[in-house]
Amino acid sequence: MAPEIEDTDALRLWHDVCLDMVHGNEPELNNRQTAILLTIYLEPPPHSVRDLAEKLGVTKPVITRALDTMGQMGLVSRRRDEADRRVLRIQRTLEGSLYLEKLSDAVRLHLKEHVH
Repeated sequence: MAPEIEDTDALRLWHDVCLDMVHGNEPELNNRQTAILLTIYLEPPPHSVRDLAEKLGVTKPVITRALDTMGQMGLVSRRRDEADRRVLRIQRTLEGSLYLEKLSDAVRLHLKEHVH
């Protein structure tokens, strides 16, 4: 069961986590990129541009642009599907795992501060 948290505390928690990420040396992702990255890491693979677009309710070009940016940052990689060479599979990377580990640490740290 999730801890009970007031509205203002929830917003302050999100604020504090965002500030940690801004003040850190981590790549800065926008909300859409973060949602895509979390989907790739929290849901079991395989992932394709089409699958991600459907899950997130956005267009394939939106996913492609986000993946281009995150790929340059080393947070994800792409490879051709062996069974269907037309499909690009999105893969997790060590850098992406470490990024999300730090994000998770920040959430846990600030959650403890905001739960009464």
